[in-house]
Amino acid sequence: MYFRIYVLVKRRLVESSCEVQTCLYSFVIVLSVCAGHENRYTEMEMIYVVRRFVRSLLFLLLWSNCEGKDSELNYVTCGSLVKLLNTRHNVRLHSHDVKYGSGSGQQSVTGVENADDANSYWQIRGKPNRPCQRGVAIQCGQAIRITHMKTGRNLHTHHFSSPLSNNQEVSAFGENGEGDDLDVWMVQCDGTYWERDEAVRFRHVGTDVFLSVTGEQYGHPIRGQREVHGMIAPNQHNWWRTMEGVFIQPSQELFQHDEL
Repeated sequence: MYFRIYVLVKRRLVESSCEVQTCLYSFVIVLSVCAGHENRYTEMEMIYVVRRFVRSLLFLLLWSNCEGKDSELNYVTCGSLVKLLNTRHNVRLHSHDVKYGSGSGQQSVTGVENADDANSYWQIRGKPNRPCQRGVAIQCGQAIRITHMKTGRNLHTHHFSSPLSNNQEVSAFGENGEGDDLDVWMVQCDGTYWERDEAVRFRHVGTDVFLSVTGEQYGHPIRGQREVHGMIAPNQHNWWRTMEGVFIQPSQELFQHDEL
């Protein structure tokens, strides 16, 4: 009996934190002693010792697992479905099947104050021909695509003037998640990975502008929505933070290699 418990505990050692490992090693020693001296101690004495260690061990293992899950959820990961808030103007990045009446005539991208609008969900994906693995944390400086959930078009910009501010037009482009090289944005942040609560910038790889909002409002048919555009300089208008969403965690099964 003690040998079977000993083997199970040893397997857990390699995936535990230092605090839990200390408890586990102590438990392994006790199990080893019990297994080697079963004839010297009564069964009730050995059961009592084992039970005390098991109670402490289960508490620490539960704490360790919860701590690990919190750590995984600190980052924005490949495949996550998120709403992005412009922190200066308090509007969420938004799109819909409404075309620009000027410029490229592509699907418009705006900012909305309504936090509950389902048209504000975007999926974080890898760049064309270089997908990222589902659930892996996005690195600062990584090139990504930002795909509109409802329409399947990618956040895009190009050398057209935006209709209200005369900055660079930002649109949603492509079909079923596939567009072109002008759909690629670089995440600019301070650390190693894009943290969920961190304000970041998105710099367009093809034209070097930053995804921005400066407050101009549209009239009919999207009255009150803000213009989203590209600006040459980094400033207070191009900070974004993730809000509501579904943050994909790494697969627990090593044989799965989903890519996006």
